[in-house]
Amino acid sequence: MEQVNAIELIGITKRFGPVVANDNVSMVLKRGEILSLLGENGSGKTTLMNMLSGIYFPDEGEIHVKGQPVTIASPKDAFACGIGMIHQHFKLVDVFTATENVVLGLEEEGRLDLKAAAGKIREICDKYGFVIDPEKKVYDMSVSEKQTVEIIKVLYRGADILILDEPTAVLTPQETDRLFDVMRNMKADGKALIIITHKLHEVMDVSDRVAVLRKGRYIGDVATKDTTPQKLTDMMVGRTTTLNINRPEPKDPTPRLEVKNLTIHDAMGVKRVDNVTFTAMGGEILGIAGVAGSGQKELLEAVAGLQIIDAGASIEYRAIGDEEKEAVQLVGKTPRQIKEAGVALAFVPEDRLGMGLVGSLGMTGNMLLRSYRRGHGLFTDRKQPEELAEHIKEELEVVTPNTSYPVRRLSGGNVQKVLVGREIAQDPSVLMTAYAVRGLDINTSYTIYNLLTEEKMKGVAVIYVGEDLDVLLELSDRIMVLCGGQVSGIVDARTTTKEEIGLLMTKFNKEVAQDE
Repeated sequence: MEQVNAIELIGITKRFGPVVANDNVSMVLKRGEILSLLGENGSGKTTLMNMLSGIYFPDEGEIHVKGQPVTIASPKDAFACGIGMIHQHFKLVDVFTATENVVLGLEEEGRLDLKAAAGKIREICDKYGFVIDPEKKVYDMSVSEKQTVEIIKVLYRGADILILDEPTAVLTPQETDRLFDVMRNMKADGKALIIITHKLHEVMDVSDRVAVLRKGRYIGDVATKDTTPQKLTDMMVGRTTTLNINRPEPKDPTPRLEVKNLTIHDAMGVKRVDNVTFTAMGGEILGIAGVAGSGQKELLEAVAGLQIIDAGASIEYRAIGDEEKEAVQLVGKTPRQIKEAGVALAFVPEDRLGMGLVGSLGMTGNMLLRSYRRGHGLFTDRKQPEELAEHIKEELEVVTPNTSYPVRRLSGGNVQKVLVGREIAQDPSVLMTAYAVRGLDINTSYTIYNLLTEEKMKGVAVIYVGEDLDVLLELSDRIMVLCGGQVSGIVDARTTTKEEIGLLMTKFNKEVAQDE
C-alpha cells in the first residue's frame, strides 16, 4: 500500500495586487523526512509556508494533509491539521517561564495545571533530546533555549508537521549540531519537517530532499544525496554561477582603526561592551563572530558615533594615504562631526530601515543622503545619485519598478542590496557591515562577498559582522570573537576551526588571543 504524504500542495497560487508571489505551485512533503526549501529572495518560499501555517490564504489551489483536502484559514486551523511553524523571530513573553509560554493561549477546561504541563514538557525533552528547564524565565535564556521553547510549543500542541524558518541564523555551531540531532530524532519518530535556509552546507547535512522555487514557480526537487551545493545554486538561479569566495592575502596591511579600552553601558546601566581593544587593518577583512547580543551592534555603532562611550576609551582613524598624518580621534564625535572631520567611514547597520535608509524615499533619494567622493567634493545635483542608483540596481539585481519607488515597499533582501551598494559606493577607508547578507539569497550573498574583497584590495579596512561561521572562515583574514561584550579571542581565519570559534563564542577565555 502506497504511503500517504504528510502534505500535498496542488496548483497553489497567491497574488498581492499585480505581484504573483506563488504561481501554480505543486509539491509534496513525505512523512518521516526533512525537506529543505530553497530559492532566491522573492522566490515565494515564506509566502508558501505562510499559507500552510494559516497566515495567508491561497487564491487558487488545494492543500491536502495526510491525504485529505483541508481549509487552512488561520494558525488555529493549521494546528488542527498538526502543522506548526517556528518563525525566525521568536514570539515569547520574557517575564514568563518556559512552561507558561508553552501553554499560553491554550483552551483547557478547569484550572490550568502548570505542574502537569511542566511534566509533559520534560517528556517531550526526553523523547527528542531537548535541553530546557521548564521553570526558567525567558529573559534568562540563551537564543538556543528560546528557540527550543518555540519548537516545544508546537510539539505540545500535537504538531507532527513542523516548518522551521532560518532556524540556525543565530546559533553557534555546537547549538546547530544539537538542533539537527533533535530534528533527526523527530524524523525518526515519523514527524515531517520543512527547513527554510540559505546555508547550503546545512541543507546537505540535515535534509533528505530539496525543493527549489524560482520567481514564484516550483522548479523541482532532488534527493540531497544526489546533488551538490553548486547544482542547487544553479537550480535556484537558473544559470551556472560561481560559489567561490576569493580571499587574497592582505597586501601591505596598515592600521586604519585602532580601538582601545572601549566600554559601553546601555540606558539601563547594563554593560554591553566591556573593555574591547582591537585594530582593523587596511587591506584585510576583520570578521566579528559571537552569539546574538554579544555587543557586535553596540561596538559598530560606537565607532560610527551612535553610542555614548565610557571614559578612558580611544578610537583612532587613519584614511588611505594619510598613514603619516596624525590619527583622527572619533570618541566624543557625533556622526555629523565625524563626517565634517573628513572621515571616510561607511556603515551598514543591522536595522536597515530604522537606521540605514529612509523608507519613504526611492533609491535615488537615499543615494542623495550620502556624499560620494569622486574627486570633486560634495555634489547637489541629482544626475550622479540617479546614475549610482541605476548602477546598484543593475549590479546587485535590485527588484524594483524604478529608482524612485519607496524602498520600504521592497522586500527585505532588496532593501539590504540598496543599503550595501550605497555604502560601498562611498569610497570609504573603513567599511563596517552588520549582517550584510542577512536575508539575501546565495547568489546575491556571493556578489556582496566579492564586493567586500574588492574593497579590501583597495586598502580599505573591512569589518564584517556575520552569523554564518563557514562564510566568516572563508572570507575573513582574522576573526575577533565576542562573548558577553568581551573579546574572547582574535584568531587567524586561515588556521582556526569552526569548533574553536564556537567554543570562544560561548565561553570566555581568560587567555585572550592577541594580534600578532
